[in-house]
Amino acid sequence: MALPPIVPVLLAGGAGTRLWPVSRDALPKQFLPLIGERSSYQETLLRVADRDLFAPPVVVTGSDFRFFARRQAEEIGVDAIVLIEPMRRDSAAAIAAAAAFARSRDPDALVLALAADHVILDLDRFKEACIAGREAAAQGRIVTFGIAPTMPKTSYGYILCGAPLGPKDVRAVSAFVEKPDAATAARYVAEGYLWNSGNFLFRADTLLAELARFEPEIAQAAEDAVAGASDDLGFRRLDPDAFARAPQKSIDYAVMEKTDRAAVVEGRFRWSDIGSWDAIFEIAEHDGAGNAVRGAAVLMDSENCVVHSDERLTAVLGVKDLVVVTTSDAVLVLPRERAQDVKELVARLKAANRKEASDHRRGHRPWGYYDSVDMGERFQVKRIVVRPGGTLSLQKHMHRAEHWVVVRGTAEVTIGDEVRLVHENESVYIPMGTVHRLANQGKIPLEIVEVQTGSYLGEDDIIRLEDVYKR
Repeated sequence: MALPPIVPVLLAGGAGTRLWPVSRDALPKQFLPLIGERSSYQETLLRVADRDLFAPPVVVTGSDFRFFARRQAEEIGVDAIVLIEPMRRDSAAAIAAAAAFARSRDPDALVLALAADHVILDLDRFKEACIAGREAAAQGRIVTFGIAPTMPKTSYGYILCGAPLGPKDVRAVSAFVEKPDAATAARYVAEGYLWNSGNFLFRADTLLAELARFEPEIAQAAEDAVAGASDDLGFRRLDPDAFARAPQKSIDYAVMEKTDRAAVVEGRFRWSDIGSWDAIFEIAEHDGAGNAVRGAAVLMDSENCVVHSDERLTAVLGVKDLVVVTTSDAVLVLPRERAQDVKELVARLKAANRKEASDHRRGHRPWGYYDSVDMGERFQVKRIVVRPGGTLSLQKHMHRAEHWVVVRGTAEVTIGDEVRLVHENESVYIPMGTVHRLANQGKIPLEIVEVQTGSYLGEDDIIRLEDVYKR
């Protein structure tokens, strides 16, 4: 009997704080072009675009990223089903909810759970691994993809292969262990363990049955969240009360370390979780001096460095083995060997209430984005870009007035009861407390410069009266 297409499930709700200041809570690494021209999320979608092998993808992400996830999928011509996690509950609940959703559509569904923030090169070898694991998964195994280690890393889990199983290239798992200390990791590498890539292939009903054995609260919460899911502007929003009952636990701890159904296929493709700046260094292209460089950067007499520069010029002279990252509002410099400590640094920034720890200067919204260009005691200047068809909420501000200058496109502006078109090189004034709205009904992006003046300029000084995005 022919096996059904594999349902790819992309887990796209993580934060990626070790890649700060590029990756932040407001826009994490999976949606950023860190390697190549596309984001790792887009590359993951393209990796499972072969409809002879894969069904249309299902994406699991948070409410804040739902429009971003759909827009990035549309940019590459992929129609994805987006499930909205009401809150973060780690990978066990997310995978369980996706499995329950897939089973509701097909009782025999095969699911491939993929981290959307990983980089996998060698597409043909990736497909070969999926084909090798598909038969074992159809027979009731939970298949993981192991990667031959290049060094004893403490940031990955490890897998010990056991006896060969019936399907070609598939072996039982003798041991599945989480992140070890340095000495244990070195021993694992010497004994032939594989890295756990964090990607899994299974029958939906098998995964849910094993989760019900070991973590019944997670299994029941996921089932109930899917049963109570509602439509939200074309997204599927998991029931928040049900999903909140799931304990926060990874799929590794919840199932993989306990199940006797685990199997492994060694992935012969190049893989990285790009979980830190040293991981970026390992998988990125290098110049003649061993440097991994992205963006507007100039290096002189420097070796084996990671230099990432967003927008502005970054010049590096006479250094070795450093990470240098510059963004519009933050600069990070550290020895490459300390890359894992960036997470602790971000925690300290959050404890100090530094907004740069979580928020970018550029704020992404369902309608487009804004960029805070300048700010003073009683003014703020923003660049606002509204995509074609985008509409800001009907709103008013109690503490500020706004001046809009159109520099590209045509704006449809509502001020009170009046609706008018404002063209390039024209401006409009919105008095404090006046109901207003901005929309782009044109075919090209609308770009305006906004000058806010008033006693308080925070984003929470927005009273929304209508919102097509239901925020």
